[in-house]
Amino acid sequence: MTNPTRPPQHLSAESKRLWRSVLGDYELEKRHEAILSTALEALDRMRQAQAQLAEDGLTTVDRYGGVKARRAVVIERDSRTAFLRAMRELGLDLEAPATSRPPSRDHTKG
Repeated sequence: MTNPTRPPQHLSAESKRLWRSVLGDYELEKRHEAILSTALEALDRMRQAQAQLAEDGLTTVDRYGGVKARRAVVIERDSRTAFLRAMRELGLDLEAPATSRPPSRDHTKG
């Protein structure tokens, strides 16, 4: 792609750098850019949860005195899973490829 699409403005600086890196290494179609955007939104949500957990800790005490995981633990886990699944859906490695390649396999062959 000679003129990569700019990263969505709502993404964090980290995600914008990753967007540029991916589009610099791979030629993505518009539909794949939507998946990449979703992946990077999940990465940002994971980072937000990690920051919250660093501030508040992993656990809290409920009203009965029991120790339980904070909701941010679930958000971090689910966001990590969503990020990795979306990246896998694109067929991208996070390391630079030897040559540029399309992000998906040809499903018409058999």
